[in-house]
Amino acid sequence: MRYSTKLIGTAIILATVTACGGPSVATAPAGSPSPSSPPSVKPQYQAPAGSIPVPAAKLDPAALPREFPREVYTSDGGKVLVVRAEEGGCQHALGEAVEQTPQHVVIDLSETKAQTGQMCTMDLRHPVITVPLTAPLGDRTVVLKQSSPR
Repeated sequence: MRYSTKLIGTAIILATVTACGGPSVATAPAGSPSPSSPPSVKPQYQAPAGSIPVPAAKLDPAALPREFPREVYTSDGGKVLVVRAEEGGCQHALGEAVEQTPQHVVIDLSETKAQTGQMCTMDLRHPVITVPLTAPLGDRTVVLKQSSPR
């Protein structure tokens, strides 16, 4: 009788272990996107080929925090600025030309706000973002400033 009890107990344990050992991943129906799939647009970390660095003499980063990147390029004949920005966690870098005069172009750098209650990593990234201009940069100075997340 003891032998039978041990044999049945071992069989139950073996059946339980093998049943739990299989993959327990629920699959989404075919054609539905994965909830953890990366965003469709990946951030760029290198300036596009053919971009021309804006000389330091034509760059005014005084309004930026000391540790913020100070890297700006022109592209598309000077009609587009490629700016090294800063983003972190669930936020994404934004850039906008908020003022364009014959003497200077003011670029406002900010980030998107993370969704309320969203878990985010505490990392910093420095992607490049593009900012279109109404006219080529030419000899104008690029003024960089930072505003709070939007």
